[in-house]
Amino acid sequence: MPSNISSPPVSSTKLPLAGKTILVTRSVGQSSYFAELLIEFGANVVEMPALEIGPPSSWDGLDNAIANLSSFNWLVLTSTNGIEYFFERLFAQGKDARALIGVKIAVVGEKTAQCLKKHCIQADFIPPNFVADSLVENFPETLVNQKILFPRVESGGREVLVRELTQKGAEVIEVAAYQSCCPSHIPPSAELALQSGNIDIITFASSKTVQFFCQLATRVFPENAVGSCLEGICIASIGPQTSKSCQDLIGRVDVEAEEYTLPGLTQALIRWASN
Repeated sequence: MPSNISSPPVSSTKLPLAGKTILVTRSVGQSSYFAELLIEFGANVVEMPALEIGPPSSWDGLDNAIANLSSFNWLVLTSTNGIEYFFERLFAQGKDARALIGVKIAVVGEKTAQCLKKHCIQADFIPPNFVADSLVENFPETLVNQKILFPRVESGGREVLVRELTQKGAEVIEVAAYQSCCPSHIPPSAELALQSGNIDIITFASSKTVQFFCQLATRVFPENAVGSCLEGICIASIGPQTSKSCQDLIGRVDVEAEEYTLPGLTQALIRWASN
């Protein structure tokens, strides 16, 4: 596991992100892949997890849904966290993937689909764009009278998906599968880098990381608005909803990925750095 500040080798000076120090705000335990991707292209990476993932306050809703899986037409999964906690509870009930026979599965994002494949299951539907809105727009069959199970974050998630599915005639059963919260501390290396101005780019992969980063940053800059303290730093977003949070809470967004994935965000940063 690399230290919080990871430096590329000397030979990386010709790489597209060489000389750039990038603050990564992915959740605890999920930042390493992105950090390694950035380092591969020459960046120095400072990790500042701005999200912690844990179990919901109660398993009752998810457990009851799993006990009645055969009553659902579709299972909608929009994150790897949702998948992992769903299967944790499935196994806790003594069931396995066979319990999903007859239930179609829709996922948002290729990474979510790959996570599902680790459980030996192929998604029945992946929308063309890696955002929840695209799932409704491109759903492969009529939504009228479809009963849909939607395991999701307990609080603070977007409501648009449930609203639009319901408007099109589906019955959506939402159950808490996990919870996300703001970490209790900032890594000293990240705090020092922010205080010293030794950051070129800050990356955000979800709206909640923007929200919680701003909460944490008030401890670093207690007397100033966060946005004003980040002048000269590139604010980079993985997609439209995250960009909206950047605009609302920081006041701007400088880079948005065209493909809403971590490799897509990396490529957007490479294009930005080459200009």
